[in-house]
Amino acid sequence: MTDAGGARRRGRGLPLRAGRRVRWERQAPTWREARPALIADALKRAAAMPSGNWYVLGASRAVGAGGRPFGRTIAGTEVVAWRDASGALRAGPGACPHLGAPLRDSRVVCGVLVCHWHGLALRGGEPFAGWEPLPVHDDGVLAWVRLDAVGGEPPLDRPVLPPRPEHGAVDAVFETVGRCEPEDVVANRLDPWHGSWFHPYSFTDLTVVGIPDGRADRDAFTVDVSFKVAGRLVVPVRAEFTAPEPRTVVMHITEGEGVSSVVETHATPLGAGADGRPRTAVTEAVVAASDRRGFAAARALAPALRPLIRWTAGRLWRDDLAYAERRYRLRSTGRFPG
Repeated sequence: MTDAGGARRRGRGLPLRAGRRVRWERQAPTWREARPALIADALKRAAAMPSGNWYVLGASRAVGAGGRPFGRTIAGTEVVAWRDASGALRAGPGACPHLGAPLRDSRVVCGVLVCHWHGLALRGGEPFAGWEPLPVHDDGVLAWVRLDAVGGEPPLDRPVLPPRPEHGAVDAVFETVGRCEPEDVVANRLDPWHGSWFHPYSFTDLTVVGIPDGRADRDAFTVDVSFKVAGRLVVPVRAEFTAPEPRTVVMHITEGEGVSSVVETHATPLGAGADGRPRTAVTEAVVAASDRRGFAAARALAPALRPLIRWTAGRLWRDDLAYAERRYRLRSTGRFPG
């Protein structure tokens, strides 16, 4: 990969390159570099980072869409969220304090959450009969809730957020649920070596050029990789993978097309499913930016581009959830080799 200045100079032209034709089985094996102990150490350091008890509820656009409440169970705790009359995010326990009705199925009337069983109104998220509002944060892309009783850490005023593009970005959020724990999702993202082997339809020429050394300013996996577009056409970039908190891994493009763009993967524990296995919500936020003049058109077309971005993320996560779920099954039966 060239230096950042060279990448920026090339960025004024077309970002597409003609990639090499390499058959899948003739790629350079990466299993020697993907040392289990290295991934495990990175995972331990991520788990030790403070989260301040913040959990992703979902996409900011989805919470309060259509004037309806939004419900999610996080680590077995029911949460309901909605928008008040000013559009501000509100949240609280998901059970009505009167007789336990599911507030996610209730209604929002003029910004007030009204229970559909007996009409109890929770005005402005104010405390009522033991029902207490929960701290929330809306970063414009994702909605967060703070659950101190669940997290058990010293609380923080805001979630631990990675740097994002400052201006003119296009964002999209993909969500899915897997039968695993958050650490299995995070471990998947802290293994960059699997990219071109496990996702040959999306990545090629993947080389890990830097690994974490445990220092706060160097705790990143650095990767040179080409994203496939069509046929042999690829877009080469350099990206860094970091874990700013226990349930988040961020891919930050540092050179090539889309410098400063990020892909945030957030893992939220939901609780056990009917089969007794844990469920984890994967929320992936793509925040893309570019200094190309034509990117203004992409911003204008953002509503049409978001489904395509979500489709691309869903294709990857179909495979990556299989990875995370397999890892959980091996761990839970004592057969995981790491």
